[in-house]
Amino acid sequence: MENVDSLKKILGSHKLRITDCRLHVIQLFLTERKALSQGDLENQLNQYDRVTLYRTLNSFLDSGIIHKIPNSEGVATYGLCHETCSPNQHDHNHIHFKCNSCGQIQCLDDKSVPNVMVPEGYHIEAVNMIVDGVCAKCA
Repeated sequence: MENVDSLKKILGSHKLRITDCRLHVIQLFLTERKALSQGDLENQLNQYDRVTLYRTLNSFLDSGIIHKIPNSEGVATYGLCHETCSPNQHDHNHIHFKCNSCGQIQCLDDKSVPNVMVPEGYHIEAVNMIVDGVCAKCA
C-alpha cells in the first residue's frame, strides 16, 4: 500500500475512523482510476467479507468520498468524488463513459452534462449521464 499517510488524511478529513478495510478500498479506487462495483471490490479485496465492503462503500457514500453511478444493467458502480464534495453536497456535473467492449465505466470530469430544462414546478435534484461507446484502450 502506497503513501498510507495520505490515505489516512483522506479518511480523517471526512471524519471516518481509520480501518484496514477503508485504507484498502480507498487505495483501490485511487489505483484503478475508474468506477468500481462492490463485485470489483470483492474480487480484489477477498480478505474482507461482502458485508464489510458494503458498509465501507456506504460510509464512503455518506461522507462524500465516492458517488454512485447508475447504469443500465442495474449494478451500481462508484467513482471517487472531487475535493469539493461533502456529505450534504456532491458536485458531479460530468459525463460517465461506459465501454461496450471491456465494460469499464469512467468519469469524464472535464465533460459537463448539458443543461437540462424541465417544466415549471419540477425540481432537479441530480442529473446522471452515461455515454456508451468504445474506450481508447479497446478502440
